[in-house]
Amino acid sequence: MKATKTQFKQITHFDGSRKAPGQQTRVEDTRAAAREFRKDMLAGKKVRYFESFDLVTVPYPSRYGLRNAFSRERYVEYLHIRNRMFVVQFDTDDGLKTLLVSPSDHERNVETPFFRRLADKSPEMLERLVVKRHSTVPEILARIGLAPEDVDYITYDHLHTQEVRRWLGSDEHEAFFPNAKLLVHWREWESVRDLNPYQADWYCPNGVRGIPEHKVHCFDGSIELGDGIALVHTPGHTEGNHSIVTHTDEGLWVTSENGVSVDAYAPELSAAAGVAEYAKTIGTEVIINGNTLENAIDQYISMVQEKTIAGPSARDSRFPNVFPSSEMTPFWAFPGARPAFYVGHARHGALTKKRRAETA
Repeated sequence: MKATKTQFKQITHFDGSRKAPGQQTRVEDTRAAAREFRKDMLAGKKVRYFESFDLVTVPYPSRYGLRNAFSRERYVEYLHIRNRMFVVQFDTDDGLKTLLVSPSDHERNVETPFFRRLADKSPEMLERLVVKRHSTVPEILARIGLAPEDVDYITYDHLHTQEVRRWLGSDEHEAFFPNAKLLVHWREWESVRDLNPYQADWYCPNGVRGIPEHKVHCFDGSIELGDGIALVHTPGHTEGNHSIVTHTDEGLWVTSENGVSVDAYAPELSAAAGVAEYAKTIGTEVIINGNTLENAIDQYISMVQEKTIAGPSARDSRFPNVFPSSEMTPFWAFPGARPAFYVGHARHGALTKKRRAETA
Protein backbone atom coordinates (compact mmCIF):
# COMPACT_ATOMS: atom_id res chain seq x y z
CA MET A 1 0.00 0.00 0.00
CA LYS A 2 1.25 3.45 -0.89
CA ALA A 3 0.13 6.04 1.65
CA THR A 4 -0.72 9.63 0.81
CA LYS A 5 1.86 12.38 1.38
CA THR A 6 0.66 15.21 3.61
CA GLN A 7 0.46 18.84 2.54
CA PHE A 8 1.11 20.37 5.95
CA LYS A 9 3.62 23.16 6.51
CA GLN A 10 7.16 21.88 6.98
CA ILE A 11 9.17 22.85 10.07
CA THR A 12 12.77 23.53 9.13
CA HIS A 13 14.34 24.36 12.50
CA PHE A 14 15.89 20.91 12.86
CA ASP A 15 17.17 20.45 9.33
CA GLY A 16 20.78 19.34 9.59
CA SER A 17 20.93 19.59 13.39
CA ARG A 18 22.18 15.98 13.71
CA LYS A 19 24.79 16.08 10.96
CA ALA A 20 27.90 16.90 13.04
CA PRO A 21 30.54 14.14 13.27
CA GLY A 22 30.71 14.36 17.06
CA GLN A 23 27.84 12.96 19.12
CA GLN A 24 27.71 15.66 21.80
CA THR A 25 27.91 18.35 19.13
CA ARG A 26 24.74 16.86 17.63
CA VAL A 27 23.10 17.16 21.04
CA GLU A 28 24.04 20.83 21.35
CA ASP A 29 23.10 21.68 17.77
CA THR A 30 19.70 20.09 18.27
CA ARG A 31 19.27 21.84 21.64
CA ALA A 32 19.95 25.19 19.99
CA ALA A 33 17.43 24.44 17.23
CA ALA A 34 14.88 23.38 19.87
CA ARG A 35 15.27 26.71 21.66
CA GLU A 36 14.49 28.59 18.45
CA PHE A 37 11.54 26.33 17.69
CA ARG A 38 10.19 26.81 21.23
CA LYS A 39 10.43 30.60 20.87
CA ASP A 40 8.51 30.51 17.58
CA MET A 41 5.83 28.17 18.94
CA LEU A 42 5.25 30.36 21.99
CA ALA A 43 4.93 33.43 19.76
CA GLY A 44 2.08 31.77 17.87
CA LYS A 45 -1.51 30.93 18.74
CA LYS A 46 -2.69 28.25 21.14
CA VAL A 47 -4.80 25.20 20.42
CA ARG A 48 -8.52 25.60 21.07
CA TYR A 49 -8.77 22.56 23.35
CA PHE A 50 -6.45 19.99 24.93
CA GLU A 51 -7.33 17.25 27.40
CA SER A 52 -5.84 13.95 28.52
CA PHE A 53 -7.86 10.81 29.27
CA ASP A 54 -6.72 7.61 30.97
CA LEU A 55 -7.12 4.38 29.01
CA VAL A 56 -5.25 1.55 30.73
CA THR A 57 -2.50 1.01 33.31
CA VAL A 58 -0.19 -1.95 32.76
CA PRO A 59 3.09 -3.35 34.12
CA TYR A 60 6.22 -2.61 32.11
CA PRO A 61 9.73 -3.97 32.77
CA SER A 62 11.82 -1.45 34.67
CA ARG A 63 14.91 -2.57 32.73
CA TYR A 64 13.25 -0.94 29.71
CA GLY A 65 11.35 1.99 31.17
CA LEU A 66 14.31 3.53 33.01
CA ARG A 67 17.09 1.85 31.12
CA ASN A 68 19.66 0.24 33.50
CA ALA A 69 19.12 3.02 36.04
CA PHE A 70 17.53 1.14 38.95
CA SER A 71 19.90 0.23 41.79
CA ARG A 72 20.49 -3.49 42.30
CA GLU A 73 19.93 -3.17 46.02
CA ARG A 74 16.41 -1.79 45.59
CA TYR A 75 15.64 -3.34 42.21
CA VAL A 76 12.04 -3.76 41.12
CA GLU A 77 11.29 -5.88 38.07
CA TYR A 78 8.28 -3.86 36.91
CA LEU A 79 6.93 -0.36 37.00
CA HIS A 80 3.41 0.80 36.17
CA ILE A 81 2.76 2.88 33.04
CA ARG A 82 -0.55 4.60 32.35
CA ASN A 83 -1.49 4.86 28.71
CA ARG A 84 -3.52 7.90 27.75
CA MET A 85 -5.37 9.47 24.86
CA PHE A 86 -5.22 13.20 24.22
CA VAL A 87 -8.00 15.10 22.44
CA VAL A 88 -6.82 18.26 20.67
CA GLN A 89 -8.80 20.82 18.68
CA PHE A 90 -7.06 23.51 16.68
CA ASP A 91 -7.73 26.07 13.97
CA THR A 92 -6.49 25.76 10.39
CA ASP A 93 -7.12 27.59 7.11
CA ASP A 94 -9.74 24.88 6.45
CA GLY A 95 -11.51 25.42 9.77
CA LEU A 96 -11.48 23.73 13.15
CA LYS A 97 -9.91 20.26 13.27
CA THR A 98 -10.06 17.49 15.87
CA LEU A 99 -7.06 15.24 16.51
CA LEU A 100 -6.87 12.17 18.74
CA VAL A 101 -3.35 11.50 20.00
CA SER A 102 -2.67 7.86 20.96
CA PRO A 103 -6.22 6.49 20.72
CA SER A 104 -5.08 3.01 21.75
CA ASP A 105 -7.43 0.09 21.18
CA HIS A 106 -6.22 -1.59 24.36
CA GLU A 107 -8.86 -4.32 24.06
CA ARG A 108 -7.00 -5.59 20.98
CA ASN A 109 -3.47 -4.32 21.64
CA VAL A 110 -2.98 -7.17 24.11
CA GLU A 111 -2.12 -9.34 21.11
CA THR A 112 1.25 -7.56 20.84
CA PRO A 113 3.64 -10.53 21.25
CA PHE A 114 5.53 -9.21 24.30
CA PHE A 115 2.34 -8.41 26.22
CA ARG A 116 0.61 -11.59 25.01
CA ARG A 117 3.40 -13.69 26.55
CA LEU A 118 3.29 -11.64 29.74
CA ALA A 119 -0.46 -12.13 30.03
CA ASP A 120 -0.25 -15.86 29.29
CA LYS A 121 2.37 -16.36 32.01
CA SER A 122 0.49 -14.35 34.65
CA PRO A 123 -2.19 -15.90 36.85
CA GLU A 124 -5.61 -14.38 36.22
CA MET A 125 -5.79 -13.03 39.76
CA LEU A 126 -2.41 -11.31 39.41
CA GLU A 127 -3.42 -9.79 36.07
CA ARG A 128 -6.58 -8.36 37.63
CA LEU A 129 -4.42 -6.86 40.36
CA VAL A 130 -1.79 -5.14 38.20
CA VAL A 131 -3.77 -4.28 35.04
CA LYS A 132 -6.37 -1.54 35.37
CA ARG A 133 -8.65 -0.64 32.48
CA HIS A 134 -9.95 2.89 32.93
CA SER A 135 -11.94 3.59 29.79
CA THR A 136 -12.13 2.94 26.05
CA VAL A 137 -11.82 5.43 23.23
CA PRO A 138 -15.54 5.20 22.26
CA GLU A 139 -16.56 5.65 25.90
CA ILE A 140 -14.44 8.77 26.27
CA LEU A 141 -15.78 10.38 23.10
CA ALA A 142 -19.37 9.65 24.11
CA ARG A 143 -18.71 11.15 27.54
CA ILE A 144 -17.32 14.43 26.19
CA GLY A 145 -19.85 14.72 23.37
CA LEU A 146 -17.83 13.97 20.23
CA ALA A 147 -19.28 11.81 17.50
CA PRO A 148 -16.95 9.45 15.58
CA GLU A 149 -17.46 11.50 12.41
CA ASP A 150 -16.10 14.60 14.19
CA VAL A 151 -12.56 13.18 14.30
CA ASP A 152 -10.36 14.49 11.48
CA TYR A 153 -7.02 12.92 12.40
CA ILE A 154 -5.46 10.33 14.65
CA THR A 155 -1.75 10.02 15.39
CA TYR A 156 0.62 8.03 17.60
CA ASP A 157 4.14 9.05 18.53
CA HIS A 158 5.02 5.57 17.19
CA LEU A 159 3.07 2.41 16.38
CA HIS A 160 4.32 -0.02 19.03
CA THR A 161 1.37 -2.17 20.25
CA GLN A 162 -1.14 -0.29 18.09
CA GLU A 163 -4.07 -2.01 16.37
CA VAL A 164 -5.59 0.74 14.23
CA ARG A 165 -7.88 -1.19 11.87
CA ARG A 166 -10.87 -0.69 14.15
CA TRP A 167 -10.51 3.08 13.83
CA LEU A 168 -9.65 3.43 10.13
CA GLY A 169 -11.33 0.37 8.67
CA SER A 170 -9.82 -2.43 6.60
CA ASP A 171 -10.73 -5.01 4.00
CA GLU A 172 -12.84 -6.73 6.65
CA HIS A 173 -14.24 -3.95 8.85
CA GLU A 174 -15.86 -0.54 8.50
CA ALA A 175 -14.07 2.40 10.07
CA PHE A 176 -15.21 3.58 13.49
CA PHE A 177 -13.91 7.04 12.49
CA PRO A 178 -15.29 7.47 8.96
CA ASN A 179 -13.53 10.80 8.27
CA ALA A 180 -10.24 10.32 10.15
CA LYS A 181 -6.79 10.08 8.60
CA LEU A 182 -3.74 8.58 10.29
CA LEU A 183 -0.80 11.01 10.46
CA VAL A 184 2.42 8.99 10.61
CA HIS A 185 6.06 9.61 9.80
CA TRP A 186 6.94 7.75 6.62
CA ARG A 187 9.80 5.90 8.35
CA GLU A 188 7.41 4.52 10.96
CA TRP A 189 4.96 3.47 8.26
CA GLU A 190 7.62 1.66 6.25
CA SER A 191 8.98 -0.01 9.40
CA VAL A 192 5.64 -1.35 10.62
CA ARG A 193 5.12 -3.11 7.30
CA ASP A 194 8.59 -4.68 7.21
CA LEU A 195 9.71 -5.57 10.74
CA ASN A 196 12.70 -7.49 12.01
CA PRO A 197 12.11 -9.99 14.86
CA TYR A 198 13.22 -7.63 17.66
CA GLN A 199 10.84 -4.92 16.49
CA ALA A 200 8.01 -7.31 15.66
CA ASP A 201 7.84 -8.33 19.32
CA TRP A 202 6.45 -4.84 20.09
CA TYR A 203 4.03 -4.34 17.21
CA CYS A 204 0.48 -5.71 17.13
CA PRO A 205 0.34 -8.42 14.45
CA ASN A 206 -1.40 -7.17 11.31
CA GLY A 207 -2.33 -3.96 13.14
CA VAL A 208 -2.36 -1.93 9.90
CA ARG A 209 -3.16 -4.63 7.35
CA GLY A 210 -5.82 -3.72 4.80
CA ILE A 211 -6.25 -0.07 5.84
CA PRO A 212 -7.29 1.99 2.77
CA GLU A 213 -4.37 3.99 1.43
CA HIS A 214 -6.33 7.25 1.39
CA LYS A 215 -6.71 6.90 5.17
CA VAL A 216 -2.95 7.12 5.79
CA HIS A 217 -1.07 10.41 5.41
CA CYS A 218 2.70 10.06 5.70
CA PHE A 219 4.90 13.05 6.45
CA ASP A 220 8.63 13.67 6.35
CA GLY A 221 10.67 15.62 8.88
CA SER A 222 8.53 17.78 11.18
CA ILE A 223 5.23 19.48 10.34
CA GLU A 224 2.84 22.13 11.64
CA LEU A 225 -0.78 20.94 11.63
CA GLY A 226 -2.42 24.25 12.51
CA ASP A 227 -2.52 26.86 15.25
CA GLY A 228 -0.58 25.71 18.27
CA ILE A 229 0.22 22.14 17.24
CA ALA A 230 3.15 20.42 15.56
CA LEU A 231 4.49 16.92 14.98
CA VAL A 232 8.26 16.92 15.46
CA HIS A 233 10.38 14.00 14.27
CA THR A 234 12.22 12.64 17.32
CA PRO A 235 13.80 9.35 16.20
CA GLY A 236 15.39 6.83 18.49
CA HIS A 237 12.74 4.79 20.25
CA THR A 238 11.76 3.91 16.69
CA GLU A 239 13.10 5.36 13.45
CA GLY A 240 9.83 7.14 12.76
CA ASN A 241 9.07 8.30 16.30
CA HIS A 242 7.59 11.80 16.50
CA SER A 243 6.58 14.06 19.37
CA ILE A 244 3.31 15.96 19.59
CA VAL A 245 3.85 19.59 20.62
CA THR A 246 0.82 21.59 21.73
CA HIS A 247 0.68 25.23 22.81
CA THR A 248 -1.71 25.60 25.76
CA ASP A 249 -2.35 27.86 28.74
CA GLU A 250 0.21 25.71 30.57
CA GLY A 251 2.92 26.30 28.00
CA LEU A 252 4.15 23.78 25.43
CA TRP A 253 3.22 20.20 26.22
CA VAL A 254 5.54 17.70 24.54
CA THR A 255 4.24 14.15 24.27
CA SER A 256 5.98 10.94 23.21
CA GLU A 257 7.24 7.66 24.64
CA ASN A 258 10.96 8.33 24.25
CA GLY A 259 10.76 8.66 28.03
CA VAL A 260 8.15 7.00 30.27
CA SER A 261 8.30 9.54 33.08
CA VAL A 262 9.09 13.19 33.63
CA ASP A 263 11.78 11.74 35.93
CA ALA A 264 13.43 10.39 32.78
CA TYR A 265 13.93 13.98 31.56
CA ALA A 266 15.25 15.22 34.90
CA PRO A 267 16.86 12.07 36.37
CA GLU A 268 18.97 14.03 38.84
CA LEU A 269 15.70 14.76 40.68
CA SER A 270 14.20 11.29 40.39
CA ALA A 271 12.69 9.56 43.42
CA ALA A 272 12.83 6.13 41.76
CA ALA A 273 15.31 3.70 43.29
CA GLY A 274 18.86 4.53 42.27
CA VAL A 275 17.99 6.66 39.23
CA ALA A 276 19.45 9.96 40.47
CA GLU A 277 22.65 8.25 41.55
CA TYR A 278 22.94 6.47 38.21
CA ALA A 279 22.44 9.72 36.29
CA LYS A 280 25.11 11.44 38.37
CA THR A 281 27.55 8.55 37.98
CA ILE A 282 27.46 8.40 34.19
CA GLY A 283 26.69 12.09 33.65
CA THR A 284 23.49 11.66 31.68
CA GLU A 285 20.75 14.30 31.52
CA VAL A 286 18.04 11.87 30.37
CA ILE A 287 17.15 8.18 30.79
CA ILE A 288 15.88 6.56 27.60
CA ASN A 289 12.93 4.17 27.32
CA GLY A 290 14.97 1.27 26.01
CA ASN A 291 12.80 -1.69 25.04
CA THR A 292 14.06 -1.37 21.46
CA LEU A 293 17.49 0.06 20.87
CA GLU A 294 17.34 0.94 17.19
CA ASN A 295 19.40 4.04 17.82
CA ALA A 296 20.07 5.01 21.42
CA ILE A 297 22.24 7.93 20.32
CA ASP A 298 19.37 9.51 18.41
CA GLN A 299 16.95 8.76 21.25
CA TYR A 300 19.19 10.60 23.71
CA ILE A 301 19.32 13.60 21.35
CA SER A 302 15.55 13.45 20.89
CA MET A 303 14.86 13.53 24.62
CA VAL A 304 17.10 16.57 25.03
CA GLN A 305 15.23 18.09 22.08
CA GLU A 306 11.87 17.34 23.71
CA LYS A 307 12.68 18.78 27.12
CA THR A 308 14.19 21.90 25.55
CA ILE A 309 11.06 22.48 23.48
CA ALA A 310 8.88 21.88 26.55
CA GLY A 311 10.67 24.32 28.85
CA PRO A 312 9.92 24.38 32.59
CA SER A 313 6.67 23.00 33.98
CA ALA A 314 4.20 25.51 35.37
CA ARG A 315 3.47 22.98 38.12
CA ASP A 316 7.09 22.62 39.25
CA SER A 317 9.71 24.59 37.36
CA ARG A 318 12.46 22.11 38.29
CA PHE A 319 10.94 19.67 35.80
CA PRO A 320 10.29 20.03 32.06
CA ASN A 321 6.76 20.35 30.67
CA VAL A 322 6.80 16.86 29.18
CA PHE A 323 3.64 14.74 29.19
CA PRO A 324 4.62 11.13 28.35
CA SER A 325 2.06 9.25 26.28
CA SER A 326 2.59 6.35 28.71
CA GLU A 327 3.55 7.71 32.12
CA MET A 328 5.20 5.87 35.01
CA THR A 329 2.50 5.82 37.65
CA PRO A 330 2.69 5.31 41.44
CA PHE A 331 1.59 1.81 42.48
CA TRP A 332 1.77 0.27 45.94
CA ALA A 333 3.26 -3.02 44.67
CA PHE A 334 6.17 -1.26 42.95
CA PRO A 335 7.39 1.17 45.67
CA GLY A 336 10.83 1.64 44.12
CA ALA A 337 9.26 3.00 40.94
CA ARG A 338 7.43 5.99 42.41
CA PRO A 339 8.15 9.10 40.30
CA ALA A 340 9.25 12.41 41.79
CA PHE A 341 6.90 14.27 39.42
CA TYR A 342 3.63 13.02 37.98
CA VAL A 343 1.59 14.92 35.39
CA GLY A 344 -1.60 12.89 35.68
CA HIS A 345 -4.12 15.08 33.87
CA ALA A 346 -4.36 18.32 31.94
CA ARG A 347 -7.24 20.22 30.40
CA HIS A 348 -7.16 23.54 28.56
CA GLY A 349 -9.76 25.43 26.58
CA ALA A 350 -13.28 24.38 25.66
CA LEU A 351 -14.33 21.51 23.42
CA THR A 352 -16.45 22.21 20.36
CA LYS A 353 -18.93 19.34 20.24
CA LYS A 354 -20.50 17.44 17.36
CA ARG A 355 -19.58 19.90 14.64
CA ARG A 356 -20.58 17.74 11.69
CA ALA A 357 -23.76 16.48 13.31
CA GLU A 358 -24.94 20.01 13.99
CA THR A 359 -24.10 21.38 10.53
CA ALA A 360 -25.32 18.43 8.46
